[in-house]
Amino acid sequence: MTRRVAGIDCGTNSIRLLIADIDDDGNLTDVRREMRIVRLGQGVDKTKSFLPEAIERTRVALHEYVGMMRETGTTAVRMVATSATRDASNREDFFAMTRAELGAVVPGAVAEVITGDEEARLSFAGAVGQLDPAEGPFVVVDLGGGSTEVVLGDSDGVRAAFSADIGCVRITERCLHTDPPTGEELFAAREFVEGRLAEALAVVPVEQARTWVGVAGTMTTIAALGRELPEYDPAKVHLSRIDLPRLHEVCDGLIAMNHEQRAALGPMHPGRVDVIGGGAVVCATLADELSRRAGISELVVSEHDILDGIAMSVR
Repeated sequence: MTRRVAGIDCGTNSIRLLIADIDDDGNLTDVRREMRIVRLGQGVDKTKSFLPEAIERTRVALHEYVGMMRETGTTAVRMVATSATRDASNREDFFAMTRAELGAVVPGAVAEVITGDEEARLSFAGAVGQLDPAEGPFVVVDLGGGSTEVVLGDSDGVRAAFSADIGCVRITERCLHTDPPTGEELFAAREFVEGRLAEALAVVPVEQARTWVGVAGTMTTIAALGRELPEYDPAKVHLSRIDLPRLHEVCDGLIAMNHEQRAALGPMHPGRVDVIGGGAVVCATLADELSRRAGISELVVSEHDILDGIAMSVR
């Protein structure tokens, strides 16, 4: 017996939807995947509150998703909110909006804020489902807009997880103010990232990992650029591999480019143009740490991530 369910991931930069059929064993069959860049977390790192226009952008996207769920006969939905919503003092305004919109599908449904630990576990569940267990243990990194989840696990589940307050939007707003960034700004960004990663790697023993799996938009875009794709193609990106020298080449290039140059890249989503440099700083720093600590020589990129984990968790 299958059920048609929906998972919604509302992050700092984007809101994404997965409508899928799920069987009794928890296997998903995609019906529809959607993504909108809404920048819900605009300014949250500084002000600790949502801007009204950011909530409205998110409402417009969610209203569109509700229409899709109704059209496809979705019977259950789970919407989770992550880093920006954990930080925002006026998150009740956001919850009221989600309750009004989601109620058209499931009466009483509302977004829920999940902890960084649960975010990490959902990301791991979604990311490794199609990988050979023999390649484990895996270190899964979900590089988002406001936070980055580092998770170690294998076919038996998660061993350790940590959510670090580093993400492409947070780092860009905090450190990278010039286009392209100055040397002083990059030094500050790398110092900030290294400090937060040190906290994560003190908790997560990445030395045990055999395979690095990256998920979310920064990672998938870097993979597409590494393969020199003329435009973004999820089928070609999913489970693709990029060696660390090529990864550094792509990251260094993104950091050095100005807005116009990044916007001209075929695989680049317009909503990532102004923040992917911050994501590239995180990705390159992680590559150095995982190479040094675990001898990892490549990044495997998965299109399946926390969104799949959310859908699999729908009750």
